[in-house]
Amino acid sequence: MHIVDRRLNPSGKNLANRQRFMRRAKAQIRKAVHESAGNRSIKDADDGGEVVLPAQGVHEPSFRRSSSGGIRDHLLPGNKEYIAGDTIQRPPSGGGGGGSEGSPDGEGEDDFRFSLSRDEFVDLFLEDLELPDLAKRRVVNAEALVYHRAGYSVSGSPANLALNRTVRNSMSRRIALRRPKPEELQALRDEIDALDPADEDKRIALEEEWARKKRRTGLIPYIDPLDVRYKRFEAQPKPVAQAVMFCLMDVSGSMTEHMKDLAKRFYVLLYIFLKRRYKNVEVVFIRHTHQASEVDEETFFNSPETGGTVVSTALEEMQRVIEDRYSPDNWNIYAAQASDGDNTASDNDKTAALLTRVLLPACQYYAYLEVGRDSEHFPPGFIRRDSDLWQTYSTIIKAGAPMAMRKVGHRRDIYPVFRELFAKKTGAEAAAE
Repeated sequence: MHIVDRRLNPSGKNLANRQRFMRRAKAQIRKAVHESAGNRSIKDADDGGEVVLPAQGVHEPSFRRSSSGGIRDHLLPGNKEYIAGDTIQRPPSGGGGGGSEGSPDGEGEDDFRFSLSRDEFVDLFLEDLELPDLAKRRVVNAEALVYHRAGYSVSGSPANLALNRTVRNSMSRRIALRRPKPEELQALRDEIDALDPADEDKRIALEEEWARKKRRTGLIPYIDPLDVRYKRFEAQPKPVAQAVMFCLMDVSGSMTEHMKDLAKRFYVLLYIFLKRRYKNVEVVFIRHTHQASEVDEETFFNSPETGGTVVSTALEEMQRVIEDRYSPDNWNIYAAQASDGDNTASDNDKTAALLTRVLLPACQYYAYLEVGRDSEHFPPGFIRRDSDLWQTYSTIIKAGAPMAMRKVGHRRDIYPVFRELFAKKTGAEAAAE
């Protein structure tokens, strides 16, 4: 008796198989993730999706019968040529065999495509760079308490006295209780004084009415404590729902493809970080040589450019974009600048002035990344002099400016530097700054 189980896999089994496959092919998947991230747009860096793996590295394990010993019976459906007991001759030499699948029209199965979720993609993207819990890191609080008017209260500070509301309540109460007006009392008194002395009965009646109204005036005060109202304010969290990320980069001839690759990896991390903190994140690309312009991402990273290096042009372009589209009252502004450190000597003072007086007060955070070649490119004992831009920014930071700067020479340095820049600060560290 033969039993063929054609039931579908239970729902939980697919997840276990998927995790088992990811553990077995982790090295190939991680490599594919890194290659895929390098070819993606910054805005799509953490969207997950498909990665392409080489078919040779993802063969599944299987059980096979031993080539010697045992009794083997084969069932060949559709056979009309052989019967039980017949033997099949070995095919002639060179007549065929195993090999990679191919076809004359170019189609085949040389690659294996594997889909990753967003979280799986980010975890693999960050794993080999030793940056745990990136999503839990904070630069500043994403919410700020803002006090809004929330009606009125019967108690509060004298400074918050709602004068108009208090007077209105007082008037409503006096009208409802029919408190005599001063004009009524005065008119009644004038009428009493004008009476003829012989009309004593009418005088007595008017005097009693005037006394009654005067007494009622004393019983119903002009402003009662029940009338007093104070302005009430309620603290509400102001959600910081949108941010803009400025990517500034020197694209002069001294910036190599290796340096641009380092800058792009840092921008990708910063974008992933901001996307996990803000609902809406826009990216602005500004590239510069001796002149600067706002461009799209493809032009930013790939379009060749020649010319000198004047950093202030990029800062002026950033200032223009902020004034046109991103008011600091409505946007949280982050900026990341990547450069090899070169700058025209006469431009350093202007660069420092633009940063300290215009851009840093408007920015939530400003990070400068100085990218360079690996240390192995220099002879042993060689000490590089700090670049002009590094010296200029160091002076700004010593003066207490809210910005950070780091040097990166290799891809493995990107994530530790990023973690250091965006680590959550303790209360003592924040107070010290």
